[in-house]
Amino acid sequence: MATDVQIAVSRLASVNPATGEVLGELDCAGPTEVRAAVARARAAQPDWNACGIRNRVQVLRRFQQNLLASKTDIARRITQEAGKPYVEALLTEVLVVLDNARFLIENAFAVLREEKLPHGNLAHKTKSGRILHEPYGVIGIISPWNYPFSIPATETMAALVAGNAVILKPSELTPLIAMELQSLLRQSGVPDDIFQVLPGEGATGSALVNSEIDKLVFTGSVATGRRIAQVAAERLLPVVLELGGKDPMLVLDDADVDVASSAAVWGAFVNCGQTCLSVERCYVHASLYPAFVEACAEKTRKLRVGNGMEASTEVGPMIHERQVRIVETDVEDARQRGARVVAGGTRLRDLGPTFYAPTVLADVDHGMRVMREETFGPVLPIARFADDDEAVRLANESEYGLAASIWTRDRARGERLARRIQAGTVMVNDTVSCFSISEAPHGGVKSTGLGRTHGRWGLEEMVRVKYVDSDLLPRIKKPWWFGYGSGLTREMEGLMGLLYARPLREKMKAAVRAVGALWRRKL
Repeated sequence: MATDVQIAVSRLASVNPATGEVLGELDCAGPTEVRAAVARARAAQPDWNACGIRNRVQVLRRFQQNLLASKTDIARRITQEAGKPYVEALLTEVLVVLDNARFLIENAFAVLREEKLPHGNLAHKTKSGRILHEPYGVIGIISPWNYPFSIPATETMAALVAGNAVILKPSELTPLIAMELQSLLRQSGVPDDIFQVLPGEGATGSALVNSEIDKLVFTGSVATGRRIAQVAAERLLPVVLELGGKDPMLVLDDADVDVASSAAVWGAFVNCGQTCLSVERCYVHASLYPAFVEACAEKTRKLRVGNGMEASTEVGPMIHERQVRIVETDVEDARQRGARVVAGGTRLRDLGPTFYAPTVLADVDHGMRVMREETFGPVLPIARFADDDEAVRLANESEYGLAASIWTRDRARGERLARRIQAGTVMVNDTVSCFSISEAPHGGVKSTGLGRTHGRWGLEEMVRVKYVDSDLLPRIKKPWWFGYGSGLTREMEGLMGLLYARPLREKMKAAVRAVGALWRRKL
């Protein structure tokens, strides 16, 4: 990671990827600003935690209502800064955050409250155990540009309701929507120092990782995630890492071709394919393959590409020209290795430098980059398989393991195969939408990363677990304390046999007598 001397304070411009218009400029936070922000957050966090979870839930309730009232303005800002169609900004960003707030409002207290821990060992029946959920303190969040509102907002809400302060470093490509999130949270009662936004490029993120935060939540590339993990390991900084995916879609021989092809087209091209849960590999049974490829190609050619602010637009621009170049490289590599381009495959220069035609590739294989590396663009590569075992093998033949989908008329069959797929989430007859299910965990296996966000698992990532043990007979010496001898040895050996070797009813009666004898020795 970069050191302080490598970070230069500069201006950051937010640009509309559809028009090239500069939407605004912000100062990049340097190492001094990062350290100061963390110090302010640490000083303010104890009071925020002390206000209690019920009061923090009320803050979330106000935030939810403020967001609902501002939904149009927020969605427009997302479209202007990230390029996605306005309706997608509403559905995949604003709606996701509103529902995630609903989940936390309904469940945060039950998940995080103090709980009694029962003891099954008879020797510990004179103890009372409690589990406490304590906030880490200051949580650092580094969020991406593809979902610049829903990803940081859901992670921030979980951290805040658990009693933490949050420092958010948004993507340098989408900083203005993060400022909108900050404004909404402050309007809703979150103190200034409890949620802070630090705009900047990679060097700002590096300064945050190297600061005195207590935990980091990062969403981004595998390469950056690995560097962060190395830095975090030096001081055992806990991390949650969501590092992308190469999600497979399996279309079994009994699938509905019309439904599955529509799902593939939407799953591959929603947000112009710039989604970690995108359908990036599609495997179709050989018996359905020709019809499926043609259906996908036909539906793809009909997609309306343009500025996301236009109501008819279905696919917007890519975020930046460098992302377009990655797509061009992957498509050309596939073409050179024998893939057929059956739809798209070119830039749409008449629309602008960041527009690329939604592309369907047929006859792909795992020797091609487009089937191994995360393309993160509007490309749907389709391969064939012979049977279920081959489909599972191909799906698992990847360094990623975020999500997958299985398409079949037989749900039980789909669920059986789902158990064999190496992924954090497997959807049967649906795709991408698992992120919008607030109760469900989000995260993956293998190079996709560590930890989970969303649901109770996301809440539990935001707290440390503490066990408090109180003895109910504090004036009595414990029978296992010093005073060892042959008598105690025989009694302990007998107790173990009584507790763990006899039928339950007899064991319980004898164990009670044995425990009583042990205690009488110390009285």
